[in-house]
Amino acid sequence: MIDVIRRQPHRVIWVAVFFVNLLAAAQAIAAGSVPPDATSSKVAQPTAVRAEPAFATPVVEVSALPDLADTIARLADRRVIFVGERHDRYEDHLVQLAILEGLQTRGKDLAIGMEAFQQPYQGHLDDYVAGRISEEEMLRRTQYFTRWRFDYRLYRRILRFAREHGVPVVALNLESELTDKVGDVGIEGLSAAERARLPQSMDRGDSAYRARLQTAFKAHPMLAERKDFEHFMEVQLLWDEGMAERAADYLEANPNKTLVVIAGAGHLEYGQGIPRRLLRRVPTTSAILLDGRDRTLNAEVADFLLFPAPVDLPKTGLLGVLIDDASSGPGVLVQDFADVSGAKDAGIRKADRIMRIDDVSVRAYSDVRLALIDRAAKSHVEVEVLRDHPLGDSERLTFDVVLH
Repeated sequence: MIDVIRRQPHRVIWVAVFFVNLLAAAQAIAAGSVPPDATSSKVAQPTAVRAEPAFATPVVEVSALPDLADTIARLADRRVIFVGERHDRYEDHLVQLAILEGLQTRGKDLAIGMEAFQQPYQGHLDDYVAGRISEEEMLRRTQYFTRWRFDYRLYRRILRFAREHGVPVVALNLESELTDKVGDVGIEGLSAAERARLPQSMDRGDSAYRARLQTAFKAHPMLAERKDFEHFMEVQLLWDEGMAERAADYLEANPNKTLVVIAGAGHLEYGQGIPRRLLRRVPTTSAILLDGRDRTLNAEVADFLLFPAPVDLPKTGLLGVLIDDASSGPGVLVQDFADVSGAKDAGIRKADRIMRIDDVSVRAYSDVRLALIDRAAKSHVEVEVLRDHPLGDSERLTFDVVLH
């Protein structure tokens, strides 16, 4: 499937670009104003009557839409390029990869800033890009599967591109321990050591940013019941300011680099999250690109709106178990089963400890994810468990499990 995707031409990914003159024309129509005739004089001239529409609207000439290759050429002179994503949409990540490849082909000296990785684990990303550790070891050491959790295959081709071409990957995100605590007790409840990890400056004065967050907060009643809005906003502010500060520090230390920031659309739209906070620290040229699907066309939301065709990853096979990763002891503990569970059907029981899946030794939840990452539904895996008995002895048992 990867080969098929790689051969897709960029022209299938359409880009809606709203030029300044188009918007100015729409605004003039909306205001009911018509530019004066340049040939007019004091001598009376016949007046052309222009029929005004019932209401004004921006117009996109579909036949003139540029493709992604055209847009990448326009990005080549920007130092920071923000490319948004809906985390679980594979086509958004394919667009990100295509932009990286296009800029690299044009000779840009790239770095990639990623929301998906947290700052304390930067050294492990450096080791991976340099070829000192494997992809599997990088995922274990960065604790990717417990700190980000989204299917790694969504990002895998981007990380492999970075390794192949020696492109630095910058871990942008603050550690979740810090943001989780702020969500519970607010910044005021942090210890002195925790406060030392905060961004040096945080701008709370953007009323539009606050209003947008309030709308999102109210749209999720369960969130509003459990969380204080001010704490919720402080978490969002920490994410945006923290990632902006990390990106700005990298740009200042690497003045010849072009940085492509890969982050969720909510951190980029309208420039209110990461972009303005980065540019406040390091004024430079930039552009924002977002997926335009499910959006109202608005020239303020981004510089470019993208409309990629949907692309689905193959479904990963599942054991159908609920794992208690926090329990002590060898392997990982089977706490319960899903409604459909190949593991349960094969004879695995609650309180069994999974020790091995095929040739992958299991010591943590990440090992289970790595063992199954490329396994399809209905495929078979060999699962070894450690089962304790009431009299105190234990035994190792092996089961043939059909994934679902």
